[in-house]
Amino acid sequence: MERAQAGAVRLPRADAEAPQGLELRHLRYFVAVADAGSFTLAAERMFIAQPTLSQQIRRLEQIVGAPLLQRCREGVRLTAAGTVLLDASRDVLSVVDHGVSRTRQAAGLGRERLRVVMPPDLPEALAVETASALRSAAAAADVDVVWLERPLDAEFSLIRQRQADAGLGWLTVGLDALPAPLDAMSVGEFEPGAWIPASHPAARRGSISLGQLADLEVIYGPRRAQPGTYDAWRRVLRAVEPRFEFTDPPLRHLLPVVLAFAATADRPAAVLTGPAATVGIPPSVIRLPGPAETPDMVRVSIAGHPLTATAALVWTGDLPRSLQQILFDTAVGATPPAPVPLSRAG
Repeated sequence: MERAQAGAVRLPRADAEAPQGLELRHLRYFVAVADAGSFTLAAERMFIAQPTLSQQIRRLEQIVGAPLLQRCREGVRLTAAGTVLLDASRDVLSVVDHGVSRTRQAAGLGRERLRVVMPPDLPEALAVETASALRSAAAAADVDVVWLERPLDAEFSLIRQRQADAGLGWLTVGLDALPAPLDAMSVGEFEPGAWIPASHPAARRGSISLGQLADLEVIYGPRRAQPGTYDAWRRVLRAVEPRFEFTDPPLRHLLPVVLAFAATADRPAAVLTGPAATVGIPPSVIRLPGPAETPDMVRVSIAGHPLTATAALVWTGDLPRSLQQILFDTAVGATPPAPVPLSRAG
């Protein structure tokens, strides 16, 4: 086997014997330390004493024949060899866990499980429809769904790291550009809700152009909440106005407060929500009245739908075929029908 670089671990071939003395617990401990970033936190998560964990990692390094982790001020850092072994360990543990689950199912001791991440900030209609379709497909296949309500980043790290089997999230690249071992199916295109001052000329039309939007102070973010859509939409707006930057909202989860903040800003301001509305179905013009001294904010669409995000079910391609079929059926069942084009007046 070729070495990727000096010091890389020489892993056994699939048809070769594992290194003598290597046990699954060594791999589980190693993955736990890599994910936690420190021995202390990993020991807490694994419910073992830190000296015992450190001893097991040293034993693993002896078995492999190379250092896997480097201690640093921030915690631990993977060596080149550790990076290779981490990916291999996740693959091995995933196969073993699913194999044990299927074995227990065959023995009548339980049902196979599918761990699914549902981020808390998804549009309600999308989350309800997808969760319902997934639950029905899993029940028909006699599979239990374990729901994980956790944020899902643009790289789908929880799934790539085998901490979950699948998840519903936002794609910032094409389906074909997803890194191995991820597979995905789209369940719809979404765009943000856009709010502008009622005094803006575009408010009467119920639609604002991208150029008009870029001329306003646009409140959206913060970036850490949804870095994928944040960066993608900023690139689109910068194509119109190269110096464009979003303004962080004062309170991300309280839209009325953010709208009041925008309405009383020093310069005309707009507010964007995260992906919330199905692309192609323009919202009706909605006025949100504020206090008597606060101007109205009006919800409008963005002409041409330039800011979009693809909602997709993403999973690891090495899942058992039975579980992949459940996800495929869910995506098909949850995908909304294409909107009917509206005729132009005049």
